[in-house]
Amino acid sequence: MALTPLNALAVFVTVARRSSFTQAAQELGVSSSAVSQSVRQLEEKVGQALLARTTRSVSLTEAGRRLLDGAAPGLQAALAALDNLGAEANEVAGTLRLTVPSLSLPIVVEPVLPAFIAAHPHVRVDVSVEDRFVDIVAQGFDAGVRLAESVDQDMVHVRLTPPFRFLIVGSPEYLRRHGTPKSPRDLEKHACLGYRSPTTGLPYHWELERGRRELRVSVKGPLTSDNTQFLTNMAAAGMGLTYVSDLAAGPQLRSGVVRPVLEEWAPSVPGLFLYFPHRARASPALRAYLDMARQVLPPP
Repeated sequence: MALTPLNALAVFVTVARRSSFTQAAQELGVSSSAVSQSVRQLEEKVGQALLARTTRSVSLTEAGRRLLDGAAPGLQAALAALDNLGAEANEVAGTLRLTVPSLSLPIVVEPVLPAFIAAHPHVRVDVSVEDRFVDIVAQGFDAGVRLAESVDQDMVHVRLTPPFRFLIVGSPEYLRRHGTPKSPRDLEKHACLGYRSPTTGLPYHWELERGRRELRVSVKGPLTSDNTQFLTNMAAAGMGLTYVSDLAAGPQLRSGVVRPVLEEWAPSVPGLFLYFPHRARASPALRAYLDMARQVLPPP
């Protein structure tokens, strides 16, 4: 079989990553019909359907998944090599694609990016903010930021923050009106603002620890969301109790607009980590980003 043109592969990978012909066309700067035609020609070339299309969604077939897993890493490396040739010999260049949770934005992303981009003007940074679990290899990301327990063990881990705790918090006014829970069982009597997992779509059970005792508490209340900052804001407004990291709720805790309850049950986690495949160590842009993060962020 003749080699498949790289541009057709690039179009397919972009559609697969975006799960949308329209969004892929916008990213590539071409028409949706051109994207559709390119994918159709690629499917004719390989003799198999690569994408399952409906009026509402685009998903990978089994053949499409195999092609994405095999082609995306090499394609990303080839495009990065081309980008590097467009800059000065000693300049860091190319595109750095990161996937990060919303929790990390004000803590380890926003402090680093301005200094990084100022120091490396030939690098284009593409940040995808999503709280669901992401396969960074299949989705074409160079690196991601997540809690340590959410990262595959075969990835390289670089610590960005110290360990931190997850707390149950509520506003002083809410606690005055409804009382302060003294034990996890008391949460049944309270309005709990629940978190919905973006990965599974299911309610998240609040995880509590005290010594060697661990609990997973199913909570009920008037509000559920997949955005912890929104839930914290609503707790500060007096709607109820919510479950949030002390890292994310630091400003509200310091100002007193929310107060922790059941602190003796607050579990600790190792912290936020930047993670990437071992092969990504060779990326000059990623190495430069790591160097800048070490300069800008407080020692973890």
